[in-house]
Amino acid sequence: MADHLFNKQAAIYSEARPRYPSEWFSMLAALTPQHSVAWDVGTGNGQAAVGVAEQYKKVIATDISDEQLKHAIPHPQVQYVHTPLAMSDDELVSLIGGEDSVDLITAATAVQWFDLDRFYPIVKRVLRKPGGIIAVWCYGSMEFSPEIDGILRRFFELGIPFQSQSFKIALQCYKTLPFPFESVGVGCEGQPLELDMRKEMSFQGLLKFLRSLPVVHIAKEQGVDLLPEELLKEFERAWGEPEMVRTAIYKTYMLAGKVKL
Repeated sequence: MADHLFNKQAAIYSEARPRYPSEWFSMLAALTPQHSVAWDVGTGNGQAAVGVAEQYKKVIATDISDEQLKHAIPHPQVQYVHTPLAMSDDELVSLIGGEDSVDLITAATAVQWFDLDRFYPIVKRVLRKPGGIIAVWCYGSMEFSPEIDGILRRFFELGIPFQSQSFKIALQCYKTLPFPFESVGVGCEGQPLELDMRKEMSFQGLLKFLRSLPVVHIAKEQGVDLLPEELLKEFERAWGEPEMVRTAIYKTYMLAGKVKL
């Protein structure tokens, strides 16, 4: 996905996306013997990085989008770093701390956008061996109520012609994501672990979330509005009172593994 799309949506992205549950980070921390350094890749506004910082002394949070980092959540243990695509692999490895230096690597709803042929060899270089792990996750569908869920399904179907291959990997719940790492009991290649993530949401929050989706911006650049007034009115009717707060359940899929020795 083009960097300019991430830049355009950075402000609404930071408001609209859910925070990840602290239990996830406890679960991952229990899998690494040491808790010195973590690397959160494609950090966006740092939603995962601040969670990782609850368990690890230092978190290096990187993103190719400088604009996303401007909206990042400040945290004393998190160091946010802009890593443009022009940065060499050796520069990146050095920036993270060198070979065999990282206890945990996380990529939250991000790895599908990466050049995996470049990313995975870097992962294998910087992860501590033995003991270091990589964890990646994404969320697929959202669930509110049968009526709202039906409209959401139609919205996502409208977006199918504008979905990039990267977006499809996420929609397929990482079941088609290459993941050449040894399982540590949190899913394995082709079989991610399914988790639920909840977020209280107002109707305006739902609209912000939908407007933050890359597919909406890709369609708009091709002259197609995936959120026309008619569809918004349908959502509004199904939601009920505009100030009503509902619970969104995000179906989330996680894979974690260690370097095969």
